[in-house]
Amino acid sequence: MVKGLYHYLREAWKKPDKKTLRERMVEWRRAPVFQKVEKPLRLDRARALGYKAKKGFVVIRVRVRRGGHKKPRPNKGRRSKRLTIRKPLKMSYKWIAEQRVERKYTNLVVINSYMVGKDGQYYFYEVICVDPQRPEIKNDKTINWVTKKFNQKRALRGLTSAAKKSRGLRDKHPTNKSRPSVRAGGRKGK
Repeated sequence: MVKGLYHYLREAWKKPDKKTLRERMVEWRRAPVFQKVEKPLRLDRARALGYKAKKGFVVIRVRVRRGGHKKPRPNKGRRSKRLTIRKPLKMSYKWIAEQRVERKYTNLVVINSYMVGKDGQYYFYEVICVDPQRPEIKNDKTINWVTKKFNQKRALRGLTSAAKKSRGLRDKHPTNKSRPSVRAGGRKGK
């Protein structure tokens, strides 16, 4: 069996060259938070998640600060139930990155994302987006589902892969308390 290019790319990313990655992340830290990139860094991962090298597809590298995402302590009213500052944020960093890209680029629809690196301070993700207004996207049968109105703002509505995983929707057991949503299950799911 002949192994293709994407197999070797996938294998190379399992143990990336630390020196090269460190140099890249130094540049990324100096760059803006949202950086539109010409080509995806992890081509094998991007292709597996739906990326195509054609007009209408956009890849955006985004930087997300690591660390605890505690809620701010309320400065009015003293009801102990509301002082939930110690509870951590239950969203994954990947989902946060997708949401930020969706808010920044309002004309694009987020398809998926993958991590390209992390250091002591930041996570770096590449988010695959699609412009649903372009004729190349409207005529492509594999991706033209994003042009429909109910497939817009996917990351903000928790419909991307990272969002569904973070919401606990990978398990399809009938007694799953997080389905159809955590609120519908009386917040017993998570």
